[in-house]
Amino acid sequence: MEDSNANAKRKRTLDIVVDAPNNLDLDTYISNYKGHTKVDRLLFIAKRCPSLQIDAYRLALQELRDHSLDHARYISAATKLNEVLTAQGYPSFSIDNTWVDSTQKRAKSLLERLEVELKNYKNNLIKESIRMGHNDLGDHYYNCGNLTNALKCYSRTRDYCTTAKHVIEMCLNVIKVSIELGNFSHVHSYVIKAESTPDIQPAVQAKLKVAAALAHLDNNKYKLAARLFLETSFEISQPANNYSEVISPNDIAVYGGLCALASFDRSELKSKVIDNAEFKQFLELEPHIRELIHGFYNSKYSVVLDILDKWKNDYLLDLHLHSHVENLYDNIRKKALVQYFSPFLTVDMNKMAQSFGTNVPKLERELAKLITENHIQARIDSHKKILCAKQQDQRSGIFYKALKMGDEFEQSTNAMLLRMNLLKANLVVTTNQKSDNRRHN
Repeated sequence: MEDSNANAKRKRTLDIVVDAPNNLDLDTYISNYKGHTKVDRLLFIAKRCPSLQIDAYRLALQELRDHSLDHARYISAATKLNEVLTAQGYPSFSIDNTWVDSTQKRAKSLLERLEVELKNYKNNLIKESIRMGHNDLGDHYYNCGNLTNALKCYSRTRDYCTTAKHVIEMCLNVIKVSIELGNFSHVHSYVIKAESTPDIQPAVQAKLKVAAALAHLDNNKYKLAARLFLETSFEISQPANNYSEVISPNDIAVYGGLCALASFDRSELKSKVIDNAEFKQFLELEPHIRELIHGFYNSKYSVVLDILDKWKNDYLLDLHLHSHVENLYDNIRKKALVQYFSPFLTVDMNKMAQSFGTNVPKLERELAKLITENHIQARIDSHKKILCAKQQDQRSGIFYKALKMGDEFEQSTNAMLLRMNLLKANLVVTTNQKSDNRRHN
């Protein structure tokens, strides 16, 4: 039931248009990425944020022209940009047809050369050459934006891998393309395969954890995603080891922090997040997430809700997080309400409503839902607007436990007496092994 509700919220989020993000500096944000994910994120922002549309399309076109052979995507993005410019009364963007024609010819000739080379390698039956041939062909398809054929080529190298390094390279290539295609079940399978190879370097291990975490995030398994993000080594932030073609270190801080708040209890939040020396380094990149986590742990709910509200529009423009924002925010708010009430026997709902920035009728509906879902053991006094904890009758509870223990003792005693009487009467079933041994003798 929870999964279906989460999926429904995700579908509603897909169509949300963000008028203006509160904190997003497009140039600074997009400088954390490279390759396909840089273009994907820019086009995603252009589609959902009217105020950043023109800048996002221009940056995407520049990236495609400078570092890609994907002329079809270039034309598509340029056409959309011109639609926006025309609608707003600006002069049209001039498509570089010379670049399009030369790129198209270059991609075609390179494809023909790589296919001929691969054919020769197969005739020579040299495994390493065949592996490299499939890999080069996969890289070419990937650079041209043909992800389906790129995935096929990378997958074919599997039969020609002779070392652990080759297996890891193949898995990382398949994982990268599968993430772009949104095939996260494929991602999970190849992460497991890569992790089973010996002598994995810490930087590679960090990339695998991040890929697996994204797969769990896509599947609404926030607790599993949080654990993997929190276990990721900060080595992934180093220039030589970064994973900027998929995710930035800032994203790890944001995704890990929000997933932890939405799924961890208070003790887990302390031990696995606040006291986590490795993850603290990621939090330094996003101070507001660190402030959010500490505010939640210290029960400063007005601070928590203020930060969440301030950054919501930015998260709705994130390629991987946008469809989970509503669900994560709901879970964090529920946990905050439960945590607020937990130390008290009675709570004034007027004061509670002020702390959570809402009115009493809305708060009452939220609390009623939490009570029916068994998250809070309490009753609502609608007349006095007081939330009262259910008083447990400890005397009755002790009697119930004593009676239950007596019944269990009686059952075990009867079972032992029955066994003793069966042994005494020699009513024992012997195994066939003894009779077989007698026959052989």
